[in-house]
Amino acid sequence: MKFELGRCLLNERLMEAGKSAEWLARELLFKPERVYDYIENKRVMPLKVAISAADTIGCDVRALYELIPNQA
Repeated sequence: MKFELGRCLLNERLMEAGKSAEWLARELLFKPERVYDYIENKRVMPLKVAISAADTIGCDVRALYELIPNQA
């Protein structure tokens, strides 16, 4: 089955973990603006970044975005 990416759920996963976007940026050696761009859906996380973010937060990589089934 194919999926479309819905909105980014990074902020929700960070809140569940009790962490901030600034914390994640420091852990991944990114500028906080980059993490906020992901949270605000201004950028889509590349797979490599999503895997690193999920591992750092302690969640499954698929939990970082809404996944919308594409029937077409």
